[in-house]
Amino acid sequence: MCSRYVIIGAGAVGATVAAQLAEAGLSVVVVARGTNLAALRSGGLRYLRPDGERHVPLEVAGGPREIDLRAEDVLVLATKSQDTEAIVAEWAWRPVAGARPGPGAAPGEPAVAAEALPIVLLQNGIDSARSALRRFATVVDAVVIIPASHLRPGEVVSPGTPLAGGFVLGAAGGGSEAARAVVTRIAADLDRASFATTVVDDIARHKAGKLLSNLAFNIDAAAAPGPLRDAVAAAVVDEAHAAFAAAGIEPLEPFTAPGLDLSGWVTVDVPGGHERSGSSTWQSLARGGSVESDYLNGEIVLLARLHGLAAPVNAALSRWIAAAAREGSGPGGLGEAELAAILTAARRPVPAVPSPAEPADAVIIPDVDSERAAGTEPTRDPAPAGELAAGGDAAVHVLVGAAPLRAELAAADPPLLLDVRWALGDPKGRDHYLSGHLPGAVYVDLETELAAPAAVPGGRHPLPDPVTLTAAARRWGLTAGRRVIVYDDNGGQSAARAWWLLRWAGVASVRLLDGGLAAWRAAGFGLDDGDVVPPAGDVTLTGGALPTLDADGAARVAVEGTLLDARAGERYRGEVEPVDPKAGHIPGARNAPTAANLDESGRFLPAEELRARFTALGVGEGTGVVGVYCGSGVTAAHEIAALAVAGIDAVLYPGSWSDWSSDPGRPVATG
Repeated sequence: MCSRYVIIGAGAVGATVAAQLAEAGLSVVVVARGTNLAALRSGGLRYLRPDGERHVPLEVAGGPREIDLRAEDVLVLATKSQDTEAIVAEWAWRPVAGARPGPGAAPGEPAVAAEALPIVLLQNGIDSARSALRRFATVVDAVVIIPASHLRPGEVVSPGTPLAGGFVLGAAGGGSEAARAVVTRIAADLDRASFATTVVDDIARHKAGKLLSNLAFNIDAAAAPGPLRDAVAAAVVDEAHAAFAAAGIEPLEPFTAPGLDLSGWVTVDVPGGHERSGSSTWQSLARGGSVESDYLNGEIVLLARLHGLAAPVNAALSRWIAAAAREGSGPGGLGEAELAAILTAARRPVPAVPSPAEPADAVIIPDVDSERAAGTEPTRDPAPAGELAAGGDAAVHVLVGAAPLRAELAAADPPLLLDVRWALGDPKGRDHYLSGHLPGAVYVDLETELAAPAAVPGGRHPLPDPVTLTAAARRWGLTAGRRVIVYDDNGGQSAARAWWLLRWAGVASVRLLDGGLAAWRAAGFGLDDGDVVPPAGDVTLTGGALPTLDADGAARVAVEGTLLDARAGERYRGEVEPVDPKAGHIPGARNAPTAANLDESGRFLPAEELRARFTALGVGEGTGVVGVYCGSGVTAAHEIAALAVAGIDAVLYPGSWSDWSSDPGRPVATG
């Protein structure tokens, strides 16, 4: 028996599923309302995909009274969670032709949908299953992975390719053997319709895991990106973890559900200027519709209150979103002062927000960087050492925690995530990446993409030329204006090379995942394996946005400013030298081993502790330019990141000791 899918709700998710099922040859009826109903009736669905636009004719109804339900029907609920109760009650008791009545039916009474038909819940949150199970005997719950947009009647933009998206499916409440067979049949139809699907026994835990990502929807719709939004996003996830723990719920990451294969799936911009504008909550506010905040952040508030806790940040966000929907004010109106007030009221730390940077005066340092001396790059002097970033806490512009990162990745405008695993003497960074990486992360090879070939002069990891770096960045999928987050598995000591290099190349927003892969795992977040090959980017990198030192410049900074050697103490002192031609250090340099920037968990020390560390090394007001080098310019970038967390500007000597020690005319100090 072939199923007919009655899809209740023709928004972004419902219309995408309807179009894919119809194009796969399956029978579909779509239930819509208002102007969307009128548009679908008059012209069908305008369905915009990466491979082009098509018009999909669909059978459309305005409600249950316009459909004669049949025994082979599958009801699919694709409305917002706040509408579930009313819609389930409306459809549950509709008669079903050809179906056997339930045991409670009177003689001659027809079967009804609640006892004869399955209902599939394509919704966010975890509450809808309770409403459906109260009436329907067979409820299929689902985690939905469809990044579609619906902003105009009769039109949906679905940017996933080559698949339209994915589903994790399971029988709500565990279900009977017959219910599980229904789930398997529905999964097969969705797979036929170009969706990645898998069936699990613990769908409730995967729904809870998806809710953690959904919590980002409201903050995405409410506020512009920035450190305060990041802090609020982290707070809502922290409160959610506490509420889940109190309720005895152990969330599972749905993207790592067994059997779900999204390895070849990517989202791309649909031709014609149809970029995805924002999350489903953003789209609801933009359309002037109702919002499901009470079933996202509000669900965390409910769980917390039921178990004697409070979730004040989630509560405040739910209130603001509800007011915005009620007043028709649209997305993006929650300002920095309001975000700070929410954090303050919840007794959460409020990160400082820097004032817009004033353009730096161009000051030439003689002989700084031989490439610039050749006229190929502009040169700027670093700001005086010891000055704190405006607002006081520069860490918010350098680092991101695991929970805020996860929220950002779930938002409508996720950053580009780069995996930069590398260690001296370990050529298997890519193998480590393939065996497990953050979802969506693209692998970057430090040796071939973040450095030019070794040279004398130049050192073991010279800076790549901007043309070569641009080609690599486009392979990673970097587009103009996109934020970037980098990580590794050794506390950022290799990822910092990408952090510094991309900023040098002109990328405005680059941050390090604080604690790297270990921090992500410690937060309980899952990994993907295999490769990620994104659509090509369009960025053009120029180089020269940050200053650098050559050997002569480093020698002068050692005398006139503060030159820090970021290598381990034994290499600085000249006791060992495993790689470079000579052992020792640049005369006048002070040893500041990179490892001392991190705590025992591999995270950066707090800003005040780093500031105290560098002050003890002679960095401060009036001490001149701070320069940093290491063996080949890799871990020195980590030192510069630590200095930035402390609010101190510093300049890199890219050639570092590998360049200095290869010149027989350069003096060497030991001890």
